[in-house]
Amino acid sequence: LRIALWLLALTIDYLGPLVGRGIGWRVHPAHFAERHGLIVIIALGESFIAIGLGANVGGLDAGVIVAAVLGLAVATCFWLAYFDFFSIRGHQILVDSSGAQRAAFARDAYSYLHLPMVAGIVAFAFGVKATLVHAHAHLTGVEASALCGGVALYLAGHAAFGLRITGTLSRAKLAAAAACLVVFALGLPAWA
Repeated sequence: LRIALWLLALTIDYLGPLVGRGIGWRVHPAHFAERHGLIVIIALGESFIAIGLGANVGGLDAGVIVAAVLGLAVATCFWLAYFDFFSIRGHQILVDSSGAQRAAFARDAYSYLHLPMVAGIVAFAFGVKATLVHAHAHLTGVEASALCGGVALYLAGHAAFGLRITGTLSRAKLAAAAACLVVFALGLPAWA
């Protein structure tokens, strides 16, 4: 029953703005963009903590250190990608628009398209923690899918965010997302 109620709440929360088409919604651009940026920062903080916790579980050797540094590099790239052009341009579009147009953009770019990015960061955090705990083993399906799928989900979400903002789709981000899924399919050792 609890799961059914959660699914109902999520359905109402995510389909409600589509039904009303943003009519009557008031969006304050600075506050709205800032809050979504803070959610991304919190998710990124979770990934940094996960790297520290995963490295702390086993002994530190060269494989764990390299994996931790690579995990930090990926999380840093998430941050650099998000807080580069698109977050600034998204805020500017919110400022320049008004009424239903502003509400629709806020709904699409922030409410809908931030979900896959944040989910991707959180999945990556879980995957990188598991990787550091088992750095010399092959990852199981769940751990590998979280690590590779999390990065792929973030990149696909970021490409969609960019598409909504600029009208152009980043084929490079989609290719990188596909490459992450290929790495998952190959079943490489955790450190790789």
